[in-house]
Amino acid sequence: MAIYRIAIGSPREASNPAAIRAAFAEFFSMLIFVFAGQGSGMAYNKLTNNGAATPEGLIVASLSHAFGLFVAVSVGANISGGHVNPAVTFGAFIGGNITFLRSILYWIAQLLGAVVACILLNSCTAGMETSGFALSSGVSVWNALVFEIVMTFGLVYTVYATAIDPKRGNVGVVAPLAIGCIVGANILVGGVFDGASMNPAVSFGPAVVSGTWTHHWVYWVGPFIGSATAAILYNNIFIADHVHEPLSNSDF
Repeated sequence: MAIYRIAIGSPREASNPAAIRAAFAEFFSMLIFVFAGQGSGMAYNKLTNNGAATPEGLIVASLSHAFGLFVAVSVGANISGGHVNPAVTFGAFIGGNITFLRSILYWIAQLLGAVVACILLNSCTAGMETSGFALSSGVSVWNALVFEIVMTFGLVYTVYATAIDPKRGNVGVVAPLAIGCIVGANILVGGVFDGASMNPAVSFGPAVVSGTWTHHWVYWVGPFIGSATAAILYNNIFIADHVHEPLSNSDF
């Protein structure tokens, strides 16, 4: 068995300067990511007059999210670890890399960042809709749930392999790029079926601004299951022979 501990943390973390700075870093990273990803979709809709979905549109969504996440993770990595995703934070918590109380700070910051990004987009575009995530025709909630579980598993597995594993060595340098690439690749797979969220905050922001909550639970339950599964398996299979040490504030 891997040696790691799930930590609750101290209430004093809520006022700890390092924790507050980390939460602000998550807020701004999420704002950057959602503004770029959601905004590119809105720009594409404007160019096509809200036309039907096309393969080109899927590629645009994939690239914009991959590039945006690469930057968002990079700018937050040295302050908060650059989670930019409540599911990634949950996976880090399950693996003993962040306390539960600091996770709550991250989740609040991430959700607020996504909402603010969507409000800004709605204002900047003179009221264009920030489309909420939805299931495509013929896709059941269970199909979407499995999609979200598997895609988020791949994402968090990548996070563990490139950013958390104590044996990662120089691979850690490419962690933001690898994380952005797996998200972009997963969008190419699942985007036409359920939007390929993999990130509850990315789904939450548009839902708040647009008021669209249909099947919203899928975009929370799926990513959290996939994240926890990846964290548990990676810890027990690949970090089992190392004493697990929670990462410092300057690491992931």
